[in-house]
Amino acid sequence: MDLGILGQIHFTWDFLIGFLSIIIVNLVLSGDNAFVIAMAVRSLPGKQRMNGIVFGVGAAVVLRVVLTFFAATLLRIQYVKLIGGAVIIWIAIKLLVEGVPEDKLQKEAKTLWHAVWIIIVADITMSIDNVLAVAAASKGNFFLLIFGLGLSIPIVVFASTLLVVLMDRYPIIIYVGAAVLGQVGGEMMVTDPFIVQILNPSNILKYSVEAFFTIGVVVAGKLWVRQKISRQMKIMDEASQTQSIDVKNKR
Repeated sequence: MDLGILGQIHFTWDFLIGFLSIIIVNLVLSGDNAFVIAMAVRSLPGKQRMNGIVFGVGAAVVLRVVLTFFAATLLRIQYVKLIGGAVIIWIAIKLLVEGVPEDKLQKEAKTLWHAVWIIIVADITMSIDNVLAVAAASKGNFFLLIFGLGLSIPIVVFASTLLVVLMDRYPIIIYVGAAVLGQVGGEMMVTDPFIVQILNPSNILKYSVEAFFTIGVVVAGKLWVRQKISRQMKIMDEASQTQSIDVKNKR
């Protein structure tokens, strides 16, 4: 079947295996992206959440299409995954602090476009490996490649929408999401060509680094939250004392 610019479809075993492989790859690799999106839009008002998910996923998928043509080259460039992993870890800590369920923490207002920007940066940073996996599963078939990239949209939208609802009901999922992103960031950093060339890390070292950042992101986020709470409580106490002094002076 000739689809013009989308290429041709031949219903062979290779095509069917590639088709099923792309579905499986998307289901397996979309989890971390869904966590980022859910955590990024959770602080938005209810009506803006879906807009944030749709705009963020749409923009990220468009950039994924462009990234497809450069993904293999980017993975061979030193420091790309190292910097990308560091960015993901920073985003994980920031999203944890912004979404942490402690009632005492006064949250800063977040705009729709701020959430969309976080989604785009995080998704593109984490999607190099995903894009390569889809490209490999498509086996050179342009239709399967586009199908794989397009399939990620409904999967991620559904998963992130479900996660937002679950995070509201079970805030512990926020910590799980941050830990997942920490693991992703650690894996990216330790597999950067520069690190591999210098350390040639064994599987034990790789798993240790991933475990370190998985736990480290949550610990760093909790410490940051405690510092912010302490600072805000101090400001409130100073304001209260100032108000008391003003009242006495007026008397």
